[in-house]
Amino acid sequence: MSSVIDDYLVDPKVSLLDKTRMQAQVLVPVLRALRAELGNEKADAIVKQALRDWSKQLFASIGEGIEGSPRRKWATINSVFGEVSGKEVEVKILRHDQQALDLDVTRCRFAEFFRALGEPELGALLICEADFDIASVSEGEVSLERAQTIMRGAPSCTFRYKFAPR
Repeated sequence: MSSVIDDYLVDPKVSLLDKTRMQAQVLVPVLRALRAELGNEKADAIVKQALRDWSKQLFASIGEGIEGSPRRKWATINSVFGEVSGKEVEVKILRHDQQALDLDVTRCRFAEFFRALGEPELGALLICEADFDIASVSEGEVSLERAQTIMRGAPSCTFRYKFAPR
């Protein structure tokens, strides 16, 4: 069965971590060249906006291809994305019921990779912020709050999903 994110993955046989490494091979030199030319603040702002726009459009487009309610679209994408990224993270589920899903990521190989590169902000843009774009597919039926991430130096990533009443 074809996954709803196969187009995003390009080749589903390549892990999401390896795909992210490939993206970084291109993005890191481009980002560093932009910083040298424009300064850190302006270069980072341009790259941030470009990657945020790309991610929002990507997950909105994926959501459009899924039948059902906005919450079902979120659940489908979140489930598939969780399966794909789940090999690279360790997760502790704290709560899962009709009102909420609370979980902590206690280890993240994506964060380890980007922190070793010295580019945790780029990692946050490519990986961490995508969670909010996936939640936005729910059109307000699912909200996400996250107080901290490993990518930005915290001991865990705190995912706090709230579900609107049905």
